[in-house]
Amino acid sequence: MNNERGFRYREHTADVIIEAWGPTLEAAFEEAAKAMFTLITDIEKVEPREEFSIEVKGFDLENLLYQWLEELLYYHDSQNLVFSKFQVMEISRVGEDYLLKAKVYGEKFDRKKHIPGTVVKAVTYAEMRVENRNGKWFVSAVLDI
Repeated sequence: MNNERGFRYREHTADVIIEAWGPTLEAAFEEAAKAMFTLITDIEKVEPREEFSIEVKGFDLENLLYQWLEELLYYHDSQNLVFSKFQVMEISRVGEDYLLKAKVYGEKFDRKKHIPGTVVKAVTYAEMRVENRNGKWFVSAVLDI
């Protein structure tokens, strides 16, 4: 993992583990979202036609990662949206909680244009981690597929 930022998958019984990393916490969260949507469809074919502002809170960094991915999955499930660009502008501490502010870009899923990939049913807390190792941020989560 010499890359400055990125993601990879690990197999898990009936699930997929995503591992993402970046030079900042925000970059690692962006890569986790990218990993999830790369499972859902080929994001190279998703045009950033629409912009959505996302704001989520978590009681710790793991819960914030969970809330971030679940919010994106909610947009996908409820509005049939797919995203290709993720811009986490800020992760900050607000009182006892953490706050994430982001903009995401994508469009409605279109079967003529987008290839259906893996159906992600939910984000789980299994093996969820948010860690800073030697100045680089690593996050992981299990996706129920």
